[in-house]
Amino acid sequence: MLAAVQHLQCGDFIVKEPMVIGHECAGTIEEVGKAVKNVAVGDRVALEPGIACNKCKLCKQGFYNLCPDMEFFATPPVHGSLANHVIHPADMCFKLPENVSLEEGAMCEPLSVGVHACQRATVGPTTKVLILGAGPIGLVTLLAAHAFGSPTVVIADISPERLKVAKELGANATVVLSTSDNEVESEVLALQKAMGADIDVTIDCVGFTKSMKTALKATRAGGRVCLVGMGHNEMTLPLTPAAAREVDILGVFRYRNTYPLCLDLISSGRVNVKPLITHRFGFNQKDVVDAFETSAKGGSSIKVMFNL
Repeated sequence: MLAAVQHLQCGDFIVKEPMVIGHECAGTIEEVGKAVKNVAVGDRVALEPGIACNKCKLCKQGFYNLCPDMEFFATPPVHGSLANHVIHPADMCFKLPENVSLEEGAMCEPLSVGVHACQRATVGPTTKVLILGAGPIGLVTLLAAHAFGSPTVVIADISPERLKVAKELGANATVVLSTSDNEVESEVLALQKAMGADIDVTIDCVGFTKSMKTALKATRAGGRVCLVGMGHNEMTLPLTPAAAREVDILGVFRYRNTYPLCLDLISSGRVNVKPLITHRFGFNQKDVVDAFETSAKGGSSIKVMFNL
């Protein structure tokens, strides 16, 4: 997401004019419409940032995250939620349990991506999971995979510092990768060795050509590769060998119907998102600049929060 902010593009979504960013948010309700029944003034809520049309074929089939007319916070040309007030549909506002903070409520958004990926890949108690990428989405996917019962989760990244965090969050093993395409074969062997068993599911939270090559080669025959990251729009991949091994490729785009589960996972303690919130800033000009500079530096920063 930081790369998207720096380059003003994420996949096919391109910023063409000034816009408000922000899509991970929670807050306190100050006003409701007359017909609203599920929440009330004073309630603390997490906001699911997408507003689907609820009329198209995909919405009616339950795939509202794929709605072609989706209005999603901070997705051009829709403004985001980095503001003092936002207006949002009541059915996309989810009341926080008493033991869940506003910060944890905001973390339902990235956690939803990991949860949806695990649902798409049917992760369960017998599923050995490899995660490529230990950025924020890779780390929440690690938490989700364990919450879904995976007995072994291996995570790989080019950053030893991020892998240290992953280990602290419960990764069973970590592998440092290079950026060189020439290392794919040897790294596949290292990943398989780290797993100590067949890799049933690989979740690519990077989305680069190299990471997808690695995913397709590392995953066992009959396994599943789930593409979450949107690093490269186009890739040249060894699809024929993967098809000959019946490795399924699954796409993930945002999420659907995940917020209630995410709140339950956080409230019950099965997922702890607090360690991912590494920095906090106020909502003023200086703090906003400092916050984005902190994110841009990387290093120890994972999730940077604004407290309004």
